[in-house]
Amino acid sequence: MASVYELVSSEKKKRKKEEEEEEKKRRSDKYSMSDLKTLGHQLLSSRAHINNLPILLTFVSSSSSSPPHYALEALLSLQSFFIPLLPQLPSSSSSTTTSQAQHDPDFIYLTWLRSKFDDLVNSLLDISASPHSDEALREVVLDTIMEFVKVGNGGRFHSAIYHRFIQSIVHSAIGIDVVLDLLASKYFKYIDIRYFTYITVEKLTRMLEAKDTSGNNIVSVDGGNRSHSRTSVELTTYRMYYILSHIPSLEGMDEKADYEMWNGLGVFIKVGDLKEDCNRRKAEDKQHKTDKSSNNVLSVAIIAKKMKIKFTKAWISLLRSPLPLDVYKEVLVTLHQAVIPQLSNPILLCDFLTRSYDIGGVISVMALSSLYILMTQHGLEYPNFYEKLYALLAPSIFMTKHRAKFFELLDSCLKSPLLPAYLAAAFAKKLSSLSLAVPPSGALVIIALIHNLLRRHPSINCLVHREDGDGITRDDSKALKDGEQEDSGTSSREPGIDHFNNEETDPVKTNAMRSSLWEIDTLRHHYCPPVSRFVLSLENDLTLRRKTTELAVKDFSSGSYATIFREEIRRRVKQVPLAFYKAIPTSLFSESDFPGWIFNYEQIDNSVNGSNINVDIAEDHDHALAKRQRIECS
Repeated sequence: MASVYELVSSEKKKRKKEEEEEEKKRRSDKYSMSDLKTLGHQLLSSRAHINNLPILLTFVSSSSSSPPHYALEALLSLQSFFIPLLPQLPSSSSSTTTSQAQHDPDFIYLTWLRSKFDDLVNSLLDISASPHSDEALREVVLDTIMEFVKVGNGGRFHSAIYHRFIQSIVHSAIGIDVVLDLLASKYFKYIDIRYFTYITVEKLTRMLEAKDTSGNNIVSVDGGNRSHSRTSVELTTYRMYYILSHIPSLEGMDEKADYEMWNGLGVFIKVGDLKEDCNRRKAEDKQHKTDKSSNNVLSVAIIAKKMKIKFTKAWISLLRSPLPLDVYKEVLVTLHQAVIPQLSNPILLCDFLTRSYDIGGVISVMALSSLYILMTQHGLEYPNFYEKLYALLAPSIFMTKHRAKFFELLDSCLKSPLLPAYLAAAFAKKLSSLSLAVPPSGALVIIALIHNLLRRHPSINCLVHREDGDGITRDDSKALKDGEQEDSGTSSREPGIDHFNNEETDPVKTNAMRSSLWEIDTLRHHYCPPVSRFVLSLENDLTLRRKTTELAVKDFSSGSYATIFREEIRRRVKQVPLAFYKAIPTSLFSESDFPGWIFNYEQIDNSVNGSNINVDIAEDHDHALAKRQRIECS
């Protein structure tokens, strides 16, 4: 019975709504543009024409089929009517009123106006998120909503309307980037709008997280609905990230330009302190300019502190929600520059960054910048940092988009003199083995990194040259870690065996201190001239720190075939190889080209000359006969 009753009631509501829409359509078809202007003038001129208000509201409805310029005309009249009355209207959420106030005609009139105002706000929110709305109409709707937000709460900032507006934009199923661009360009310069934007984004992300958590307990039979909901969640997350990323930073806030409120009363004082604040402002105006400037600096500092708190809550709540892959990458790229400097407590990002760093691949490379800042500037302890960093060294890292920043951070991470010798040796040997499988630009970066490692850590210079087959010398035994022991087998003393385990992901177990940088020696014969020339810098004694300098990795980290080719063209060469011989060659190849081979040039020449004697005599005889015949004929 209950289900039947619900069906009947829903059908009645649906039918009633259709009838109201038809009635609105019939009314809108009756009036012309001049009639709308007359209705607006009458509404603004006298209270006796208050019945024009519902008529004008029908033109602003999202379901109205009236042309956009009709809606614009009606909206301008309604905005001019409601703006002066907003401070007098009662709150829509107030339910407790006295019996005397309920019978007061003025109170009943203002309550009725409040309900019509709420209907207007709902219509404006529908228009802003409707796919059929005109762009010019959307811009006017945005300005009208922000005017209502400005004074809608008894003359103060109406955060509820602003929250509903952001929520309608974020959860819209269509692309409304135009509205977001207008909101960011026009209104994000005001401090109070930024403040409530942070609060709104935090609330929306929490609602989204709670909805996603509750949705995980529901078993979906239709996979299409689940994919559709996932798409909508990703779109919502992207828009919230778009809003946060387009809010200007508070760094270097100017007192005159950036310290600007959309609502003149401000949002950082209580309602009861409004009169006291006005009196304080009047007293400050009478004081000297120096006193006034000091008070302004203090107020800016207080506002910046509160803004940082809201900024931190909004970003942390967004990063805790599931992010689409493209948004995830954009966040990691800009996190260390746009977010971390403005957070009140950057350590709150440690969970997000450590999870990102543990993923591996490109995601770990992007997270390295922010994680390095937390470790060096904010005291974050991450025990497996170097193990994860070592795992990132692969040939594919030399082809990624963010390889330049990665190599600079890699050089910075290996700069500490407290780095153990076995760890520095593992990175040097791993880079050395990669030099055989990377393009020339990658080989240049590897040479620069190994150069700096050998100069900073003299204990690993034994990797440059080993004469005996044993992988351990007396000097090396002091640098070895306690866990690394020399094998007792005879194979460890055989010459030509590399004890380095290239497949090991733990740098402690790679046996790098028992190996050598023999791959670097092969670069002396590299086909690319810049590589073969640059590798000669490692032949210097890098333990003499006074006579050597570190190389700037950033000069080589962004190289490519094109940059190497341009540098070679600009390079001035004193001795240019030319295509000529100082002595006429007697053979195509010399004996030095084929060591161990013997060529009998004399026997070959005699056999060739003997076979050609008879041919030469016959040719001479034929030429003589032909010459004699020509003479006789003449």
